[in-house]
Amino acid sequence: MLLLHAANTWFLVGLIWIVQLVHYPAFLRVGPAEFPRFHAEHMRRIGWIVMPAMSLELAGALAWPLLWASASEGTLAWINLGLLLGIWLATALLAVPLHRRLERGPDPEAARRLVLANWPRTALWTARGVLLLAALAA
Repeated sequence: MLLLHAANTWFLVGLIWIVQLVHYPAFLRVGPAEFPRFHAEHMRRIGWIVMPAMSLELAGALAWPLLWASASEGTLAWINLGLLLGIWLATALLAVPLHRRLERGPDPEAARRLVLANWPRTALWTARGVLLLAALAA
C-alpha cells in the first residue's frame, strides 16, 4: 500500500512541477482575447487529472497512519499527513482565489501571484515525495 501511495504522490509531484514551471507561467503569455477560453479549458481539463489523484492521495495519507503504518513508520506517516494538509490549505487559500480572479478575465497581476503562490504547494509535494521514498527505503 505504501508503494502505491508513493507512486500516486510522485505522479502529483511531477504534475505540480510541470504546472509550476510551464503551465502557470504560460498564463502570462496568452493574449487577452484568448485568455478566458484558455483558463476555462485549463480548469476543466486539469480537474480530470488532479481530482482523482488528490482524492487517492488523501485516502492513502489518512490510511497510512491509521491503518497500516508500522510503529517505526508512525512519525513519518503523521508528518506525511501534515504536509498534505498544508497542500490542501495552500490550494484552498492561495490557488483557488487566484483562479477565481482569473475566471473573470486576463489579470497579469493575479497570474504572477499564482506562480508565486504555487511555490508552497510545489515544495510541500516535493517534500512528501522525498519523505515517502525515505519510508520505502527504511
